[in-house]
Amino acid sequence: MKRFKSQRHLQRFVSIHDPIANLFQIPRHDISSGHHRELRTAPMSLWAKIARA
Repeated sequence: MKRFKSQRHLQRFVSIHDPIANLFQIPRHDISSGHHRELRTAPMSLWAKIARA
């Protein structure tokens, strides 16, 4: 619980962090770099929309 003021703040962070973090974790084995960049484009544009809201 380092750097969190309370357990409630920690829980709020974790509940939001996991779904967002899963958007950005793409396994690198068996994919070319070009295909990896294509797969990263969709989550990055989605994140840009969310961040603007």
